Amino acid sequence: MKGIGLAAALVLAGVASAQSVTVTPDNAAKLRQVGAEVLFWSQAQRDQNFREMEKIFPGHVVKAGGKVRPLPAGKPLPIAEADVKAAMADLNVAGLIVVQDGKVRLERYGLGYGPEGRWTSFSVAKSFTSTLVGAAIRDGYIKSIDDPVTRYIPDLAGGGYDGVTVRQLLTMTSGVKWNEDYTDPKSDVARMFSDDVPAGQDPTVWYMKRLPRESAPGTKWVYKTGETNLIGVLVERATKKTLADYLTEKVWKPWGMERDAFWMTNAAGSEVSGCCLSVSLRDYARMGLFALSGGKGVVPDDWFAHATTNQVPLPKDEGGFGYGYQWWTVPGGRFAAIGIFGQSIMVDPAKKLVVVMSGSWPAATGEKLSVARAAFWGKVEAAADK
Repeated sequence: MKGIGLAAALVLAGVASAQSVTVTPDNAAKLRQVGAEVLFWSQAQRDQNFREMEKIFPGHVVKAGGKVRPLPAGKPLPIAEADVKAAMADLNVAGLIVVQDGKVRLERYGLGYGPEGRWTSFSVAKSFTSTLVGAAIRDGYIKSIDDPVTRYIPDLAGGGYDGVTVRQLLTMTSGVKWNEDYTDPKSDVARMFSDDVPAGQDPTVWYMKRLPRESAPGTKWVYKTGETNLIGVLVERATKKTLADYLTEKVWKPWGMERDAFWMTNAAGSEVSGCCLSVSLRDYARMGLFALSGGKGVVPDDWFAHATTNQVPLPKDEGGFGYGYQWWTVPGGRFAAIGIFGQSIMVDPAKKLVVVMSGSWPAATGEKLSVARAAFWGKVEAAADK
């Protein structure tokens, strides 16, 4: 699947390289270069740093509450241990958890990761960000996803986003031209935060406003991490709250997340909403359960029914996958949040099943790796019927 997690070159550029470092005009270019190098870390660096992003980059804390939603042990999943070990090795898995009917049926860790730690999400964060749009609609901060984006981000006016709706941002069908090629240093995903930004301008808005229109809004799907970053700007401006604070308020505390999460910030001090949320394995599973529950009382009653079903026609080379509101739809009535280097939350509503995998793949994406993950999902689902 092309574009399943794009993250680093786009979203990490412009952030500080250590906790004590502050972005200044003098060091900004160097820090952007350090951020972009995430895509090119060695395997040893990935294995180490994906569980310690808060030690490398600045960010905001998503705070857990005092009451934790329990995840009791369930009947052990009747899956061959050899299959589990093979998947852990072949997919370089750091964390694997299978929850069915709210109970843990399988849980494994590797690569120095454990229940007390956090692992980066890459584009899994997109599904968290879209959920905040639903919350903002229910809270009255956003009137409708059919509102024009420029109602909430007026400084986008006069560019390719004129006439584009919030819905079209959520479904990545704005019609604005975008290049998401990780290997091309001149692509939008590589340049978005590398260009100098005039003083007082939001870096995401400033870059996205300059992009040309290539098709009518709503007619063509193109995966654009930059548009998820715009969604973050939209939510932040509509609610007048940081994304971390709003996620704390709407999901983390009321849903009973167990541990604080960490959301990386860009040079402007805003969360990188298309990426870069670090969460514990069990709390990723709780997010899957939140989506499975429909998010009653947090998002509109029909939000997840729409967010997790295919909203747009995708190219044939996407392997039968579809796209909702920043969630991938998976053949067989399933849906998933997916990020590069092996991050995923897969939900099967019919089986009341959530499967989370945190990993450190040897490549950001790859057909063989994706096929191997899907095959393991299949083994888990077959075992879940027993």
